[in-house]
Amino acid sequence: MTVKTIRALKATAALVLALGAFASSAHADALRDKWCSKVHLRFFVGGAEGDAFGTIVYNGAKQAAADTGAQVDYVFSGWANEKMTQQLREAVAAHPDGIAMMGHPGEAAIVPLAMQAAKAGIKMMYQNVPVPAAVDKVGGGYVGAQQAPQGHALGVEIVRRFGLKKGDVGIVLGGFDDSIRAARELGTATALEEAGVTVVKLNSPPEWATDPNLAIPVITATLQANPTAKLIVYPGGQELGNAETYMKAAGKKAGEIINVGFDTSPQIVRAFDGGWVQLTADQQPFQQGYLPILSLCETIVYGLAPINVDTGAGFVTPDNYKTVADLAKEALR
Repeated sequence: MTVKTIRALKATAALVLALGAFASSAHADALRDKWCSKVHLRFFVGGAEGDAFGTIVYNGAKQAAADTGAQVDYVFSGWANEKMTQQLREAVAAHPDGIAMMGHPGEAAIVPLAMQAAKAGIKMMYQNVPVPAAVDKVGGGYVGAQQAPQGHALGVEIVRRFGLKKGDVGIVLGGFDDSIRAARELGTATALEEAGVTVVKLNSPPEWATDPNLAIPVITATLQANPTAKLIVYPGGQELGNAETYMKAAGKKAGEIINVGFDTSPQIVRAFDGGWVQLTADQQPFQQGYLPILSLCETIVYGLAPINVDTGAGFVTPDNYKTVADLAKEALR
């Protein structure tokens, strides 16, 4: 090997080391702490403060704000559509950098405000209930379960797991005066009807999610009017977590009626413990809090495309609920 060759190899090695050091330095510089700290967001929690489902959403959002450094104002609506719409109107007028909005008021209410937000340069994300018309017109992403498919899948699982058949009676609660909001429960009812189950639809106003005890007299009366009912499907974790109270008010023992619904919570874990709840569909509300804030930060700071995630994870049953019990008690699942 000549002296000239040795010098060339040394020069090449030095260049490789220099480039490696530069790449390492550039990589380190790209790792930013609190990288979204200059961004101001409004986040719609959906329920009232302390609400079982809303608390998990809120905890997810708080964690995302802590991780990214985003400045977040939290909006509590008590699941009331008109209130939520007015709060969205106020949010657009306040001109934050981004808004994470619950889709409960529906497309007719949200789309005009989403268009105003887009004209003002405000980025939008949606959680829990999809708003496809708004996404189609002005963009944005969605984090939540796909309502109708998740509801239908729950109905199919109910029939399979509990052996329901033609002529059996099931009671399905839902906000049936709003077909968009009730798409999930309508999906469950459809699946039950496809199996020949007679479905009694019971309208569930938003107030029941805020105070589940308001449903006691209506559920009790419905069970009295349908004494052969084998099943009740609840539209949310608030009512499902109150299943023991409903059953005792109706004079029913644990397991005498199949109680099914959506979500997990400390109350639902206790209901599983006591045999009052037999099945629930998990839609991971923590992600519905965390990912919209992450997505807005990524879009506003880095220009990345919005996140779209189906959070419908599967089913929680008496066989597996203990795997999420501790996290549910912390209001994280």
